[in-house]
Amino acid sequence: MWMSELSRRSGVPVATVKFYLREGLLAPGEAAGATRAHYNVGHVDRLRLVRALVEVAGMSLERVRAVLVAVDDDRLPLGEAVGGAHVALSPEPANAPSEHSTRRVADLAERVGWSTEARHATALAAALDAMDTAGQPLSDDRLDTYARAAATVAGADLEGMDVMGRDNATTYAVLGTLLSEPVLVYLRRMAQADLAQRRLGG
Repeated sequence: MWMSELSRRSGVPVATVKFYLREGLLAPGEAAGATRAHYNVGHVDRLRLVRALVEVAGMSLERVRAVLVAVDDDRLPLGEAVGGAHVALSPEPANAPSEHSTRRVADLAERVGWSTEARHATALAAALDAMDTAGQPLSDDRLDTYARAAATVAGADLEGMDVMGRDNATTYAVLGTLLSEPVLVYLRRMAQADLAQRRLGG
């Protein structure tokens, strides 16, 4: 396809496509003359991924590059590539978490049998600190309940990923994580509203 078709199918304006090409976020097309090139469905998929990282996740180009490096590293097993992409998706907390919350996260990982990546564990500990500071501490029992629910969601997310092509699987993992998080938030709120009416009246 020509660039105009690539823009139409991806939903990314031509000027932005050209910008991503200059920045190295999108591979060049197959040259078809001095100023024209052909593009394929792989370019469409990459543009959709970059657009989601920039527009949905609000990531800087530097962080987008970090995600793409993990997605594109053919030397890594699929599981490591997915994990690396997720690490790149997660920003560092503004403040280092307390030793207390850090220990709680480590204990949780041990209870549920998770091998955890340091950045995710640090971010979770910082979130627990924020709840403590707001006067809404999260008990270990509720934290365990959340962890079990998260494991169920993660299992659904990864269903069938092992039979996808590597590029499709890593892109699916990144986009699925980004785009499904608001779905999970609103499902939780809908469930809370329904249960509150049932249990508390209204």
